[in-house]
Amino acid sequence: MSGSETGSERPAPNLEAAVPTDDKRRAETLLRLFAAGRENSGATVMFHSAVSARQGLIPSEEKALDLLERHGPLTAKELAEHTGLAPASVTGLVDRLEAKEFVRRVKHPTDKRRVLVELNREKIAHLFAFFEEWARDIAAACEQFSTDELDTVIRFLEVMTEEQRKAAARLTG
Repeated sequence: MSGSETGSERPAPNLEAAVPTDDKRRAETLLRLFAAGRENSGATVMFHSAVSARQGLIPSEEKALDLLERHGPLTAKELAEHTGLAPASVTGLVDRLEAKEFVRRVKHPTDKRRVLVELNREKIAHLFAFFEEWARDIAAACEQFSTDELDTVIRFLEVMTEEQRKAAARLTG
């Protein structure tokens, strides 16, 4: 069913308007980059949705577990800062993860008024085992690129991640 059949027809984003036209090859490359980025973004969302569903989670819960794995125990305020979610949303997120036994609330070691959210490592072992398999697949796929090419990809991803964070902040701020 097309958009016009549902009555919700919206124009597609005009990405070409954002591309300088004085260098045809660069313009074509940027448009290919936009297309590849959209494909990658969609695949990433679907991948994390599938991983989450396998564990009985929703994607925001799975990403919160990832943050806790990378940063260690965090307060709800710190989780809100890392995720961009409102504090009330983070409270609900932590409540759900605690009910599913993926995390637990513990007293802060130096400030008894504060509470940390920490991973239940036994519960998430299956989730991490899946990502270890995925990492082997990615490492094998990266064999087709030189180390210098991978360094360029890393630099690109770091810049694009920061731009995406800024865009998200504009939407939520």
